Formats: sequence, C-alpha cells, structure tokens
Amino acid sequence: MKATIITIGDEILIGQIVDTNSAFIAKSLDRIGVDVHEMISISDNKQHILDTFNQLQNKVDLVIITGGLGPTKDDVTKKTFCDYFEDELVVDDAVLKHVTHLIEGFYKRTITQINKDQALVPSKCTVLHNQVGTAPGMWMKKENTVFISLPGVPFEMKYLVENEIIPKVVREYKRPYILHKTILTYGQGESMVAERIESWEDNLPDCIKLAYLPNPGSVRLRLSARGTDKELLERSIEENVISLTKIIGDIIVGFDDGETLETVVGNLLKQQNKTVSTAESCTGGNIAQLLTSVSGASNYFKGSVVSYATETKISVLGISEDLIKKHSVVSAEVAKQMAINVKSIMKTDYAIATTGNAGPTKGDTNAEVGAVFIALATPNNIIVEEFNFGQPREKVIDRAVIKSLEMLRKEILKNLQ
Repeated sequence: MKATIITIGDEILIGQIVDTNSAFIAKSLDRIGVDVHEMISISDNKQHILDTFNQLQNKVDLVIITGGLGPTKDDVTKKTFCDYFEDELVVDDAVLKHVTHLIEGFYKRTITQINKDQALVPSKCTVLHNQVGTAPGMWMKKENTVFISLPGVPFEMKYLVENEIIPKVVREYKRPYILHKTILTYGQGESMVAERIESWEDNLPDCIKLAYLPNPGSVRLRLSARGTDKELLERSIEENVISLTKIIGDIIVGFDDGETLETVVGNLLKQQNKTVSTAESCTGGNIAQLLTSVSGASNYFKGSVVSYATETKISVLGISEDLIKKHSVVSAEVAKQMAINVKSIMKTDYAIATTGNAGPTKGDTNAEVGAVFIALATPNNIIVEEFNFGQPREKVIDRAVIKSLEMLRKEILKNLQ
C-alpha cells in the first residue's frame, strides 16, 4: 500500500516554518505497514492543489494532506476538495455542535459566522471528528485513491492521525509488516563501518535492507524488513543483529532511535550511582544541553561552567594565569586543569572539559582552527586527548560534543569491568 503526504502552505515554501507534520505522519504510516512513496509541499493555490491531486490519482492508494483548513480566506482546501470531487459544502451538525461548545463553552466567546463555517464539509466526505480543534478532517475516495485532508496545526493533526486515520486504515486495508531495528554506533565514520561489515551486508536476506544514517562522530545502522510473516521477519532481524554485534560490538552503544548516546551515558551513570559535570569553552554549553535533554538527568548531572572567555577560566574555574600564558588557552594543560577544577567545584565523580578553536578565526590563541583538547577527570585519573575536527565551525562543535560523551562512556564501561 502506497501513500503520498502533501503539506499545503506558502509559509513552508518560503522557509518560515519547518514541516514536522510529514515526518510524524510518515512514522505513523510506517508502523502499520504503509509505504510512504513521497512527500510534497505545495502553495496555497487552488490550481496547484488540483494539479497535484490529478497527478496522484490512481498512482497511490492514500494521499494525506495537511494545511489549508482554517477559518481564514487563504484556507482553500475544502473548496478545492469540492471542485475535485464535484461536490458541494454542507453543514455537518455534529461539527457545528462541537465548534459551538468549544468557542462559547471553553473560550467563552460569542461564536461568529467564520467559526460556524468550520462546520462546512463536502457532502460526500466521511468526517473525521477533531476533538481538540475546530477544523474537522475529511476522508474522500475517488476511483482507487483515498484523499484525506487534515488541519495543519500539529497537535490537531496528530490527534486525527492517531485516533481517526490509523485505526480506519488498519480496519479497511490489508498491509504487509514493516519492521525496523536501528543500531547505534559511535567512534568510527561511515566508510570505516561499511568496510568492516561489507561481507555481513552482502549476505543479508532479500527481505532485509540496510541504511546508513551518519551523524558527526556516529553512524546509525537501520535494518528494515518487509513481508507478510511477522515472526519470520522478527527472527531474521534478530539473527542478523547478533551476527553484526560479533563484528562491530566494540562501537555499538545501543539500539533504536530513542537510545541516543546521551541516553546511554545517562543510564550508565545512574546504574553506577555516579555524577558528572562539565567545563566548556569551545563547545559553549552544548555538552550540558545534550546531557540535560534526557529526562531524569538531574540524578547524575550536577552543573556546568561555560568558561568561554579566558578571564572566566581564570576567575570562575580558578585556572592559573601563568599556566595559560605558558601553554596557551587552547592546550592539554589548560583542558586538564579545567576538568580537575570543575570536578572539585561541582563535587562530581566525572568531569568533562573542552577548550579549542572552532574558528573561523584564531581568536586569542595560536592553535590551529579546528583544534580541540578534551579532558576527562575520572574517579581514578585524568585523560586528555587532542583532536583536529577541521571546519566548518558547527562541525567542530558537534564532533567535540560527541567525542566528549564517547570518552565518558568508555571510561564508565572500564570501571564496570
């Protein structure tokens, strides 16, 4: 079963907002075995919408449209639906009752005609009740293609997808199983990982496809299996994951999209009842931000000093001015002292420190652009490593953050042995 997702709105096309609706719909459809054929963004233009509908007619089974269903004059989707299906707008009493209750009962306002017009729907459509908003969804079929129109407001769209569309598709269509397993690796680039698993990849069964999803310092390997026998697919994925672990187990840190490196590190710290702090210069607080993005991080993350300026390293972290003059602010010696001092200040078991030159200019150091020193203070010792992450600036910062967490993970695991 194939689907196309359409987002309608000039605000998307000019980059004013980012289209997150398509990603949510795609994930929801994938979970029930619907293959998303393509995603399209088009303008708030009646003819553009009609042309797109005509192009998709009978080429896909399902077309899901978001946007263009509000009360304003530039919301044209309902009228376009009527033209495409040779239909007319009529008042849906259940929708009108809901809109009236929402406006007058919840918002405590007098309902206006523009609000009442939200209850207008094509007479031939199946209305998808929007419990959390005023614009209903619409389900209409022409020949072999179902067209579904949803409001563009994300929380309203999500409600209708989860409570109306997915259950209805599951009831009415027979679909294959689509299963995914994502393996998280850190510390080696895409080409190196590919080289190590080349033979394994060549021997994957036909029902399983492998995708490489690289990020700075990490590669996600997604196994996707498609077929009609769910148990067979699950068993095949599991067997191949086991064989993959035997090859690259040294760089595998977890599984599935939700288990990020910061989650893995957090879980290890919680298991060991240990704490961590950070002293960040070139990374500007990004390590702390990543660690605290995980729910429950307060159990193990105690704080950070973002000592971006040299004077802050001296006045807040207590780094010796003589040490900085002797070795430069971007040096192994300064990074080491930053880690030692923040560990003492925050009273933590581990501490990460970064100092470097992210570029594009050298600033108050002679260190090469891209040079970064990362220090890790552990319960037993101090580790300092030097890197050159090249350019551009964003790449330097991202790689320094990931490498810092990777170093922390490795040291925690050593203490588990």
